[in-house]
Amino acid sequence: MAKRRTTVHSSSATWRRAAPVLAMLAGLVAPTADAVAREPRPVPPPKEAVARRPAGEPIMAIVSIKSQQVTLYDADGWIMRAPVSTGVKGRETPAGVFAVVEKDKDHRSTMYDDAWMPHMQRITWNGIALHGGPLPGYAASHGCVRMPYGFAGSLFDKTRIGMRVIVSPADAAPIEFSHPALLVPKPEAVAAAPGRVEPLAREATEAAKAADAAKAAAATAVRAKSSLTAALRKQEALKTRAEAELAAADKAVATAKTDDARAKAEERRQKAAAKAAELAAQLDTARADAKAKLDAADAATEAAKAAEARKAATAKAASDAKLALEPVSIYISRATQKLYVRRNTHKPAPDGGGEVFDTSIEVPVTIRDPGRPIGTHVFTAMARSAAGLRWSAVTIDHADDAKAALDRITIPPEVLDRIGPTALPRSSIVVSDEPLSAETNYRTEFVAVLSGQPQGGFITRKPTPVARVAGPDARSEWGFFGAPAPRAPAAPVWRGDPYYYRQQPGW
Repeated sequence: MAKRRTTVHSSSATWRRAAPVLAMLAGLVAPTADAVAREPRPVPPPKEAVARRPAGEPIMAIVSIKSQQVTLYDADGWIMRAPVSTGVKGRETPAGVFAVVEKDKDHRSTMYDDAWMPHMQRITWNGIALHGGPLPGYAASHGCVRMPYGFAGSLFDKTRIGMRVIVSPADAAPIEFSHPALLVPKPEAVAAAPGRVEPLAREATEAAKAADAAKAAAATAVRAKSSLTAALRKQEALKTRAEAELAAADKAVATAKTDDARAKAEERRQKAAAKAAELAAQLDTARADAKAKLDAADAATEAAKAAEARKAATAKAASDAKLALEPVSIYISRATQKLYVRRNTHKPAPDGGGEVFDTSIEVPVTIRDPGRPIGTHVFTAMARSAAGLRWSAVTIDHADDAKAALDRITIPPEVLDRIGPTALPRSSIVVSDEPLSAETNYRTEFVAVLSGQPQGGFITRKPTPVARVAGPDARSEWGFFGAPAPRAPAAPVWRGDPYYYRQQPGW
């Protein structure tokens, strides 16, 4: 028992002597409470969420590469959000401004071994899309935006072709915004727009039929004129030969050496004179008869030209009336100093996939201090308001702020006069330092990528091949303010630059 007590006392003494040392070591190893508070806590991965209110139709989706999250917005704010997985290093998802151009509920990849990409919503024709897929909690795709399978299915049923998709390097969200440069609709023009479509379409159809009939009549008249002109030329040639024969006979009379030779020459001259007089009379009669027919042919040709001009004017008016019922999208590029307009025609692209966008407006634009960066800003008409439209702004590339960017831009008044009075919710204005990407074509709204951000998942993909639209209904037949535009524009030609959209000849 004594030995046990001695051992206990000895151990207690040892602990008492070691306590200060252990406390000092613990102080060195364990941080203070203040230090713990100062340490950054790991950010939990984003979770799926749905707003606790009735949701409207999605107007835009914003993908944050930094937070690996997608958020959907309707006219009143966010409605859905979910984690995503964007592109890995070397195949990064391109940051920029896009729109949904095609939807496929049960898509299979043509690039990656028939991989299943359910509820695919394409945003570029070279293969960038939003779709359902596995989410490991970090960027893991080859450039697409993977979403949770259930979320992708729910989103698929809510979106439409043309919905804005913004891929931002950092977190971004729309803020309420107003500026004098934004489109202001006229209530009377908006109210009258639906009623103009059918009458103008009917007028265009009638004008087209009249133009076809006038063209056929002119073609018949031109053929008759050609035949008549050929007959007149033949008679003129006969008259010319007769006159030459008469001149030769006159010369023979003058040079005859004997009475017999002179008598024969005189007889020849009289016959030649009679022949020449007869042919001259016939030619005068033919010309008199032909004049009315030739004048009628010329009149038919002029009538055909006038009918074709009316056909073009009524077709343009009908097209504009129909497009006035669609939201309008404007892209202003500091790189090209141009303004581009897109509106969806809802006509299926004849060469497969997507719908055709009207591209008939493309004009120079004035940007103050064009050498100074302006940033990338997306202004969206979220809903109607007492003032016309309620706008939001999203900035994904900061140089100027949104207001300063619009302050520097002067939109041509003729453009505002043409598209402003009937501007609708979901219309947008994008202002950017960037040119339109080479992936922008007649089957897209706008594709604009931020050149200062990694684009591996974009530039490593095979570019969209050149394809021409077949058929006259592929796009608007008329260019800006009545200038004829080609019916079949090609997709922009690839020249190795993934960022630059090149205007096609005749656009």
